[in-house]
Amino acid sequence: MKTRLESDSIGIMKIPVDAYYGVQTLRAKNNFHITNKKINPEFIVSLAQIKKSAAITNRDAGMLDSKIANAIINACDEIISGKLHNQFIVDPIQGGAGTSTNMNANEVIANRAIELLGGTKGDYTIVHPNDHVNMSQSTNDVFPTAGKITILKMLPRAISELQRLYDALELKSLEFNNIIKMGRTQLQDAVPIRLGQSFHAFASMIKRDIYRLNKAKKEMLKLNIGATAIGTSINVSSKYLNNIISNLREVTGFNVYQAEDLIDATQNLDGLVTVSGVLKTCAVNLSKMANDLRLLSSGPKTGIVEINLPAKQNGSSIMPGKINPVIPEVVSQVAFNIIGNDFTITMAAEAGQLELNAFEPVLFYNLFESIETLKNVTNTFIDNCISGITANKERCEYLLNSSVGIATALCPYIGYKEATDIAKEALKTGKQVKEIVLKKGILTSEELGKILDPISMTQVSESLDIDKKRNIRKYAM
Repeated sequence: MKTRLESDSIGIMKIPVDAYYGVQTLRAKNNFHITNKKINPEFIVSLAQIKKSAAITNRDAGMLDSKIANAIINACDEIISGKLHNQFIVDPIQGGAGTSTNMNANEVIANRAIELLGGTKGDYTIVHPNDHVNMSQSTNDVFPTAGKITILKMLPRAISELQRLYDALELKSLEFNNIIKMGRTQLQDAVPIRLGQSFHAFASMIKRDIYRLNKAKKEMLKLNIGATAIGTSINVSSKYLNNIISNLREVTGFNVYQAEDLIDATQNLDGLVTVSGVLKTCAVNLSKMANDLRLLSSGPKTGIVEINLPAKQNGSSIMPGKINPVIPEVVSQVAFNIIGNDFTITMAAEAGQLELNAFEPVLFYNLFESIETLKNVTNTFIDNCISGITANKERCEYLLNSSVGIATALCPYIGYKEATDIAKEALKTGKQVKEIVLKKGILTSEELGKILDPISMTQVSESLDIDKKRNIRKYAM
C-alpha cells in the first residue's frame, strides 16, 4: 500500500496515499476500537453543513480567501450529497469530547478541497484542516451543534411513525367500538369496557407522546455555534458571530438560533436529557401497550384470547404449531434498550465538568440509537401487529357473562351488600349474575336489561327509569 507522511504534535505517521483523512484521524482510529461501528451518516452530513456555513461566513467576513473558501464549500457539498462517507473512520464513542470526529471532518474536507484546487492530498499549505476548514470554530461548538442538527433531522421521521400508530389505533377503536368485554384491574375482573375504548386509550397515550416529542424538538433549535472553546468566542470575528446562524439556517433549512448564553450552552446538556427523557416515556408507553396486547391475546386455548395478533412466524423449534407474540416482544426489548440509553445519557450529561462536557460522543451515540430504534420498532408494530389485530367477539361476551364483575353495575339499584352477596353466590355456584338476580326476583328482566346494557355500563348516560332508592332500601338491609 502506498503511503504519504503526515505529522502532528505527537509525531509522524504513514497515511494511505489515497485516504482523504489525515494523521489525527488515523491516530483516533487506532486509539478507539470501541463499537466497531461507523459515525451516523446524518451526523456526517450535519458536520459538512456546519463547515460549509462557516466557510461562507468567514469568506463573507473577509477572513478566508474566496478561492479556498469555495473549494471547502464544494467539498462540503460532495459530503452532503453522500460522497466520501467511507473516509469517516473514527469510532463514534471516543475520548476527547468529539475532537477526533471534528478533525476527521476537517481533514477529509481539506484534502478534497486541495484536490479541487489541483493539489495533492496531504499538502496542507494549500488548504489546512485547522487554519482554514476549522476557522472560527472549535470541537466544543461544532460537535454539539452537529448533534442537535442531526436530531432535528431524525425526530420528524420517528414522530411520523408515531402518528401512523395513532391513526392505526384510532381505526381499531372504531372497528371494535361495539365489542364489550370485561375490564381488569390488578389482573382481576373489574367492570365492563368496550374493546374500542381500550384501543382509543392506547391512541390517546400515543397522542401525548407525539406532543411531547414535538415540544422537545424545539430544544434542539438552540445552538452554541460561535462559542468556540468555552463560550467566550475566542478567535471569532464579530462578523462571523453575527452571521453564522443565518448561514446555517440557509444551509440546513432549520430555523435554528444562537443561545443567549454561549457559556451555558457549551457546558450544559440538559436539553439533550429532555429529548432522551421524552423518548424514554414514549418507550415505556409502547412497552405497556405491547404487554396488554400479549395478555389479551394469550392462549390461544387456555388464556384470555379476546383478541388475535397476526401470526408472523413459527414460535418454537420443538412445539409444533406454536405462534408467539414476537412483535410485541420486540417492542418491549427496544423499550428496555431506550430506557438504558436514557440512563447513559443522563450520566453523560451529569458528568460534565466546569466549562465543557467531554462525554458528548457517548451521549449522541445513544440518543441517535434511541431515535432510530423507536422509529423502526413503531413501524413494525403498526404493519406487523396493530393493523392486523382481530377481535374474538363471542369470547369477549362469554367471559363478560361468566364474570361477577357486572355485579358492580347493580350497586346503585340494589346496594353494595346485596350486590356482594350475589357476586359471592355466582362465584360459588358458577351461575351467572343475571340468572341469580332474576331467580331472586330482585329486578325484572326489563330492568336488568337496561342496567346491564353494554352502552350504559361503559359510558356516562342518563339515569335509568328505575326507582334506585326503593331498591336500595329494600335490599341493602
